Amino acid sequence: MKDENKKSKMLSIVKEKKASDISTYIIVATAWAVFEILIANGMISSHMKGLLVPMVYYAIAAVGLNLCVGILGELSIGHAGFMCVGAFTSVMFSNIFAETFPAPVRFFLAMMCGIAFAALFGFLIGIPVLRLNGDYLAIVTLAFGEIIKNVINALYLGYDKEGVHASLSAPVVLDAETGKMLINGPLGVTGTPRDANFSVSIVVLLISLFIVQNLMKSRDGRAIMAIRDNRIAAESIGINVTKFKIYAFTISAAIAGAAGVLFGHSISTLQSTSGNFGYNISILILVYVVLGGIGNIKGSIIAAAVLYLLPELLRGLSSYRMLIYSIVLIVMMLFNWAPSVRDFRSSMWMKIRRRKEN
Repeated sequence: MKDENKKSKMLSIVKEKKASDISTYIIVATAWAVFEILIANGMISSHMKGLLVPMVYYAIAAVGLNLCVGILGELSIGHAGFMCVGAFTSVMFSNIFAETFPAPVRFFLAMMCGIAFAALFGFLIGIPVLRLNGDYLAIVTLAFGEIIKNVINALYLGYDKEGVHASLSAPVVLDAETGKMLINGPLGVTGTPRDANFSVSIVVLLISLFIVQNLMKSRDGRAIMAIRDNRIAAESIGINVTKFKIYAFTISAAIAGAAGVLFGHSISTLQSTSGNFGYNISILILVYVVLGGIGNIKGSIIAAAVLYLLPELLRGLSSYRMLIYSIVLIVMMLFNWAPSVRDFRSSMWMKIRRRKEN
């Protein structure tokens, strides 16, 4: 009887997880359909249309960061740096091959390029740092984000018939006929094809969800969560802690790189400024993860969407706008993390389950 009860409980838990995963896809698809209907009927202003793609790529970045913070249990505060790497490598690819490939193929290859370079940087950072315990990852990722932003902001990169030219001090001199600037220092990259739109961004978000949620249910995902819960116990049963940490962190960086690709292909001029890829952007993404619930992928998406759009929706309230925004942040934090509220939510959920079973 006890074994049967355990099996039934395990089956119910598995069913709940599957239902939760499916509900996340449904929420994203429903949001996409609603916004597309509103756009088709002219019920959304051009300003709000311009906020839809940023809303989605911040949600993607939050999903990637939640894999690192919530599933792996390691704090990273430099994911804007991986977004920066993905953005600039992809837009350079698109500018170089602007007339070589058709738009869909070019954007797909640019996406793969941005993801690959972001994953590479994540892997290289993870090799030395993730062998250590403590907050070293947070310190290193913070430094990486600032370094990569400032280096690209000072970089002049171009090519001509003589090859590639780069400088960190002054603009490079290129051949007038064959030369082409790729990164023009503080002016960044201009003329990038704007291949990213709301529908494409939703597809990338759904793919990111699929990867993370299936990783969580896989054998590797269970090993990663075991490391998060108790590193010593995970080591004692033969789990290679360093390997799985690097594995999870690399995937997290790759997803942030995908968000950066969407960012780079949604604007005509890409600049490596603090407003685009600075420390505050990394903290903003971390706020989405914390308020949505650490380890809760669905919550990260909802928090990113609500908290990104809310200041713009409240813009008409002038000086009260940020006051209301701050109150919403506090309410969301209490709702997700206050012990009494969490106990109340758990008891209500148990009552609902018992009614369904009866």
